[in-house]
Amino acid sequence: MTLHVAPPDTSPAVQPPPAPRSLGAMGLHPVMMRDILLKTMFRTNVTHVSEIARALCLPIGVTQELVDLARSQRLLEATGTLHANSTGEMGYQLTDAGKARAVDALAQSEYFGAMPVPLDVYREQVRRQSIRNLEITRDRLQAAMGHLILPPTLLDQLGPAVGAGRSILMYGPPGNGKSSISNGIKAALGDKIFIPRAVAYAGQVITVYDPIVHAAAEEDLDDPNSLRRTSGRYDTRYVRCERPTVVTGGELTLDMLDLVYNPVARTYQAPLQLKSTGGIFIIDDLGRQSEPPQKIVNRWIVPLEEGRDILALQSGEKFEVPFDTLVIFSTNFHPNEIFDKAALRRIFFKIKVDGPSQEDFLKIFALVARKKRMPLDGPSLVHLLQNKYPTIGNVYANYQPVFLIDQMLAICRFEGIEPQMRPDLIDRAWANMFVRDEAIVK
Repeated sequence: MTLHVAPPDTSPAVQPPPAPRSLGAMGLHPVMMRDILLKTMFRTNVTHVSEIARALCLPIGVTQELVDLARSQRLLEATGTLHANSTGEMGYQLTDAGKARAVDALAQSEYFGAMPVPLDVYREQVRRQSIRNLEITRDRLQAAMGHLILPPTLLDQLGPAVGAGRSILMYGPPGNGKSSISNGIKAALGDKIFIPRAVAYAGQVITVYDPIVHAAAEEDLDDPNSLRRTSGRYDTRYVRCERPTVVTGGELTLDMLDLVYNPVARTYQAPLQLKSTGGIFIIDDLGRQSEPPQKIVNRWIVPLEEGRDILALQSGEKFEVPFDTLVIFSTNFHPNEIFDKAALRRIFFKIKVDGPSQEDFLKIFALVARKKRMPLDGPSLVHLLQNKYPTIGNVYANYQPVFLIDQMLAICRFEGIEPQMRPDLIDRAWANMFVRDEAIVK
């Protein structure tokens, strides 16, 4: 109902990934690193170690080692100080053999740029920044949900669920804020984690960082003229981000949970649940997908129970990736209608989100009216409560105040009158909220 303000971050700071100190400490095959260096120089025309280091997201010392390795294989050559930059750095360029190797490597995979993080190394970072390490207090969750009118018992259920970092099923009639509650949970997380730009497994590179999914925090860039270097504080192959939130709805299909392979570029992109590692994966409107809900939940059984997921390369080789995600299923159906007991048992928390009481409905109505600058009118509200809601069994929903007030504002604009609330305008707005159950003559 109001602009959302995230609560202050009181969680312990996540331990950052340490920057690699040598080429040998990278945990990657030297040929893979060398080829990514050559492809990056070929595609971006960077020529100085400081520029190459930024492109590869590596410390300058490690980058120099890699450049020296390529020089020893006659794939790079120094261009001398005549081509030095303003800091006096020596320039480097690809030799003919280096260009040929870069073209050959690009034919195998178009990936270049940030050096990937070995999957085993990333697993350790996932453990350090696990969603289950968060301490969510009542005050923190209440601050994140402060823009919502919720029954007090709902926080009693949500708090332990969010703090456990396990799966949550929210169910109940539509239009009562299940999606808004999910966004409030996201705001309650608050702290920052480190997302790898890419990970490597079995010689394959899988891009993980996605600017559409991941909200990057401020970045520290080194000034080549500065005596104080900042990038050594953590491994810049990672991006410091807000804990991610991935939201899917009726468009979700099971193949969206598999590795995405680009046959032209011969590169992989992480599936949605891997991008959401350390954060939240929200499956909204469960039951509206083309896949049956039971089948969708079955796909999550191993990840939810064992904290690991199984992915497959184009070759068919399967491998494990960490699964550290708070999964929130949200549905308008009763769980017994769409799940069997075995599936329900595997979802750790089940929370029913009902419509508001009449008292809470009026609070929401007043908040929305104030935000939209619609003057409240007592007789109109009495007319709404006494004459309209009894026709639907006095069932209130959180979306209704916004709908009714927006309708009245639209009518006022059309009629050329000041925003106002009147019984006749209530009637006109109400007529658009429901469709009469009647036969249509065809």
